[in-house]
Amino acid sequence: MQNPLFEPGGWADRHSSRMLSVLRIVTALLFLSHGMSKILGIPMSSASFPQPWTLLWIAGMLELIGGALLLIGLLSRPVAFLLAGEMAVAYWMVHAPDGFWPVLNGGEAAILFCFIFLYVFFRGPGPWSVDCWLQQRQAAEGPDSYYEGTRHSHAGGREPAE
Repeated sequence: MQNPLFEPGGWADRHSSRMLSVLRIVTALLFLSHGMSKILGIPMSSASFPQPWTLLWIAGMLELIGGALLLIGLLSRPVAFLLAGEMAVAYWMVHAPDGFWPVLNGGEAAILFCFIFLYVFFRGPGPWSVDCWLQQRQAAEGPDSYYEGTRHSHAGGREPAE
Protein backbone atom coordinates (compact mmCIF):
# COMPACT_ATOMS: atom_id res chain seq x y z
CA MET A 1 0.00 0.00 0.00
CA GLN A 2 1.30 3.42 -0.92
CA ASN A 3 1.53 6.27 1.53
CA PRO A 4 -1.11 8.94 0.66
CA LEU A 5 1.21 11.65 1.96
CA PHE A 6 4.03 10.98 -0.47
CA GLU A 7 2.57 9.17 -3.49
CA PRO A 8 2.42 11.08 -6.79
CA GLY A 9 -0.54 13.44 -6.57
CA GLY A 10 -0.72 12.94 -2.81
CA TRP A 11 -0.81 15.51 -0.03
CA ALA A 12 2.84 16.56 -0.40
CA ASP A 13 2.47 17.06 -4.17
CA ARG A 14 -0.76 19.01 -3.79
CA HIS A 15 0.83 21.46 -1.35
CA SER A 16 4.33 21.77 -2.84
CA SER A 17 3.66 25.07 -4.64
CA ARG A 18 2.21 26.61 -1.48
CA MET A 19 5.28 25.46 0.46
CA LEU A 20 7.44 27.19 -2.15
CA SER A 21 5.62 30.41 -1.26
CA VAL A 22 6.14 29.70 2.45
CA LEU A 23 9.87 29.07 1.85
CA ARG A 24 10.14 32.36 -0.07
CA ILE A 25 8.24 34.33 2.58
CA VAL A 26 10.16 32.95 5.57
CA THR A 27 13.51 33.37 3.79
CA ALA A 28 12.58 36.93 2.81
CA LEU A 29 11.64 37.78 6.41
CA LEU A 30 14.98 36.49 7.69
CA PHE A 31 16.86 38.28 4.92
CA LEU A 32 14.90 41.49 5.44
CA SER A 33 15.93 41.50 9.10
CA HIS A 34 19.58 41.80 8.03
CA GLY A 35 18.77 44.86 5.92
CA MET A 36 16.66 46.40 8.66
CA SER A 37 19.51 45.98 11.11
CA LYS A 38 22.05 47.56 8.78
CA ILE A 39 19.98 50.41 7.33
CA LEU A 40 17.34 51.14 9.98
CA GLY A 41 19.15 49.95 13.11
CA ILE A 42 16.28 47.59 13.99
CA PRO A 43 17.64 45.74 15.88
CA MET A 44 20.84 47.65 16.49
CA SER A 45 24.02 45.73 15.66
CA SER A 46 27.69 46.40 15.00
CA ALA A 47 26.79 46.70 11.28
CA SER A 48 24.05 49.31 11.83
CA PHE A 49 24.18 52.62 9.96
CA PRO A 50 27.12 52.06 7.59
CA GLN A 51 28.45 55.00 5.60
CA PRO A 52 26.48 55.52 2.37
CA TRP A 53 27.81 53.85 -0.77
CA THR A 54 30.16 51.50 1.10
CA LEU A 55 29.86 47.77 0.42
CA LEU A 56 28.10 47.26 3.74
CA TRP A 57 25.57 50.00 2.92
CA ILE A 58 24.94 48.58 -0.56
CA ALA A 59 24.48 45.11 0.95
CA GLY A 60 22.05 46.55 3.50
CA MET A 61 20.02 48.30 0.82
CA LEU A 62 19.88 45.11 -1.27
CA GLU A 63 18.78 43.17 1.81
CA LEU A 64 16.17 45.75 2.80
CA ILE A 65 14.66 46.42 -0.63
CA GLY A 66 15.23 42.95 -2.06
CA GLY A 67 13.93 41.28 1.09
CA ALA A 68 10.76 43.40 0.98
CA LEU A 69 10.20 42.64 -2.72
CA LEU A 70 10.70 38.92 -2.16
CA LEU A 71 8.42 39.00 0.88
CA ILE A 72 5.49 40.15 -1.25
CA GLY A 73 6.69 38.23 -4.29
CA LEU A 74 7.16 41.17 -6.66
CA LEU A 75 9.81 40.88 -9.40
CA SER A 76 10.78 37.69 -7.62
CA ARG A 77 12.99 36.08 -10.24
CA PRO A 78 15.28 39.03 -11.04
CA VAL A 79 15.45 40.04 -7.37
CA ALA A 80 16.26 36.48 -6.30
CA PHE A 81 19.03 36.29 -8.93
CA LEU A 82 20.53 39.58 -7.72
CA LEU A 83 20.36 38.52 -4.07
CA ALA A 84 21.91 35.12 -4.83
CA GLY A 85 24.83 37.00 -6.35
CA GLU A 86 25.06 39.26 -3.32
CA MET A 87 25.22 36.25 -1.02
CA ALA A 88 27.89 34.56 -3.16
CA VAL A 89 29.99 37.73 -3.00
CA ALA A 90 29.37 38.03 0.75
CA TYR A 91 30.48 34.44 1.31
CA TRP A 92 33.71 34.78 -0.66
CA MET A 93 34.59 38.25 0.64
CA VAL A 94 33.57 37.94 4.29
CA HIS A 95 33.46 34.28 5.29
CA ALA A 96 35.82 32.28 3.05
CA PRO A 97 38.94 34.24 4.09
CA ASP A 98 38.34 32.94 7.65
CA GLY A 99 38.73 29.32 6.57
CA PHE A 100 37.44 26.62 4.25
CA TRP A 101 34.67 25.12 6.39
CA PRO A 102 31.40 27.11 6.51
CA VAL A 103 30.65 25.74 9.97
CA LEU A 104 33.88 27.37 11.18
CA ASN A 105 33.85 30.58 9.13
CA GLY A 106 30.19 31.47 9.86
CA GLY A 107 29.12 31.28 6.23
CA GLU A 108 26.26 28.78 6.45
CA ALA A 109 23.55 31.47 6.26
CA ALA A 110 25.16 33.12 3.22
CA ILE A 111 25.34 29.77 1.41
CA LEU A 112 21.76 28.85 2.29
CA PHE A 113 20.42 32.26 1.26
CA CYS A 114 22.37 32.02 -2.02
CA PHE A 115 20.95 28.62 -2.96
CA ILE A 116 17.39 29.35 -1.79
CA PHE A 117 17.45 32.51 -3.92
CA LEU A 118 18.75 30.48 -6.88
CA TYR A 119 15.89 28.03 -6.34
CA VAL A 120 13.36 30.89 -6.34
CA PHE A 121 15.00 32.27 -9.48
CA PHE A 122 14.59 28.97 -11.33
CA ARG A 123 11.27 27.82 -9.82
CA GLY A 124 9.45 31.12 -9.37
CA PRO A 125 7.82 32.68 -6.29
CA GLY A 126 4.90 30.27 -5.80
CA PRO A 127 1.18 31.00 -5.88
CA TRP A 128 1.10 33.38 -2.90
CA SER A 129 2.89 36.27 -4.61
CA VAL A 130 2.17 39.55 -6.35
CA ASP A 131 3.90 38.12 -9.45
CA CYS A 132 1.40 35.25 -9.59
CA TRP A 133 -1.52 37.61 -9.00
CA LEU A 134 -0.34 39.92 -11.80
CA GLN A 135 0.13 36.97 -14.14
CA GLN A 136 -3.38 35.68 -13.38
CA ARG A 137 -4.83 39.15 -13.84
CA GLN A 138 -3.10 39.60 -17.20
CA ALA A 139 -4.31 36.18 -18.36
CA ALA A 140 -7.88 37.06 -17.35
CA GLU A 141 -7.85 40.50 -18.97
CA GLY A 142 -6.16 39.41 -22.17
CA PRO A 143 -3.06 40.56 -24.03
CA ASP A 144 -4.17 44.21 -24.34
CA SER A 145 -4.63 44.71 -20.58
CA TYR A 146 -1.62 47.00 -20.35
CA TYR A 147 -3.21 49.70 -22.54
CA GLU A 148 -4.60 51.84 -19.77
CA GLY A 149 -7.63 53.88 -20.69
CA THR A 150 -8.20 52.25 -24.08
CA ARG A 151 -10.41 49.47 -25.32
CA HIS A 152 -11.24 47.79 -28.60
CA SER A 153 -14.19 49.01 -30.62
CA HIS A 154 -16.24 46.65 -32.76
CA ALA A 155 -14.34 47.86 -35.86
CA GLY A 156 -11.03 46.73 -34.36
CA GLY A 157 -9.70 50.22 -33.61
CA ARG A 158 -9.08 51.75 -30.25
CA GLU A 159 -11.22 54.38 -28.66
CA PRO A 160 -10.75 56.15 -25.32
CA ALA A 161 -12.52 54.75 -22.28
CA GLU A 162 -15.50 56.72 -21.09
